[in-house]
Amino acid sequence: MISRTSKNSSRQKIHVRIRRKVKGTPERPRLSVYRSLSHLYVQVIDDMQGVTLAAVGSKVKTGKSDEATAKTKTGGNLAAAKEIGKAIAEMAQAKGIKQVVFDRGGYQYHGRVKALADAARAAGLQF
Repeated sequence: MISRTSKNSSRQKIHVRIRRKVKGTPERPRLSVYRSLSHLYVQVIDDMQGVTLAAVGSKVKTGKSDEATAKTKTGGNLAAAKEIGKAIAEMAQAKGIKQVVFDRGGYQYHGRVKALADAARAAGLQF
């Protein structure tokens, strides 16, 4: 029997369910994770104003400043996830953000998502 739903559509349904409960406020913004096969992206978002306060990704973008990208070639491994977690925590703390609410984006709290969260906690973010 062939599955009628893809992994991504199942993940999106889970993400919608999570987003009903998880809201970012100015005092405690939302730390949102997006994971692709070869890259990892993280944003700190204030949902009340609809503003991204800080963002870090593993994909190197030309023309962007170096602070917005982690120093990795790929985001597809645990080492890169740890670097990205540390980078987002440092960037958030530079903007005065100490507490966030974690939005795992419908992904399992396992592997790269967990490594990113643990690294952000170790670097000083609370969630």
